[in-house]
Amino acid sequence: MTPSEIYLSKIRVLVETVAAQAPAIHQAADWFAQTILAGRMVHLFGSGHSRMMVEEMWPRYGSFPGFNPIVELSLSFHNLVVGANGQRQAMFLENVSGLAERILRNYDLSTAESALIISSSGCNVVPIEMAEELKRRGLRVVALVSLAHARASTSRRADGKKLTDFADLILDTGAPVGDAMVMIHGLDTPVAPGSTVGGCLLVNAIKAEVAARLTAAGQPPKVLSAGVVVGAARATELFEAAYDEHAHRLAKLYANVGPA
Repeated sequence: MTPSEIYLSKIRVLVETVAAQAPAIHQAADWFAQTILAGRMVHLFGSGHSRMMVEEMWPRYGSFPGFNPIVELSLSFHNLVVGANGQRQAMFLENVSGLAERILRNYDLSTAESALIISSSGCNVVPIEMAEELKRRGLRVVALVSLAHARASTSRRADGKKLTDFADLILDTGAPVGDAMVMIHGLDTPVAPGSTVGGCLLVNAIKAEVAARLTAAGQPPKVLSAGVVVGAARATELFEAAYDEHAHRLAKLYANVGPA
């Protein structure tokens, strides 16, 4: 098999791994739908490349309001690589204790809300503390990790606890230890990671299930849709309505921030 054929064959295994987690996918969808039906938001967080799963959930075509994408540029601004705002700083900051609490200080959280925290290793401090802080405030937390990689990795926390220790539910991307999945003859390190693919499969499976639950409850979501599918006028209507709904939901998170 060629390297690309090997990669695609391993991706098929990831699809099967995700499919085998149907009960967990349904449970996450139940919690997230309950949050959205209550007029609140599902908080999404990932540092580093896990940011991609946050933005996969919302906002993009085929997605809908009800999710609060918490993306810290200091933890996920990768394209400069080195120099100011470089990757070294981002990787350092995602292991600074206390940062998660400072991020959450911006929001008036509710126990009606829930969260999805993404971290391939589940071992960096900020995602762990994000889950810990949310659980302490009474929110349900779903962790999305590469379980084999997380189990093989060492937590950056002094107490050794990982993201999975603060999760009410764990979803597994199916990616292997080290993430990269293809060995090349003459190269001693594997290439071509799989966690992003597995993560996106899980995120969109949950998204579809949540949409079904909202529709069944009589509150069909305002889905960002392409004009070539629904017509230009309808697409514009949906975009404006979806963004307005997002703003209204977000306003609740700021309404009572800080001491009375």
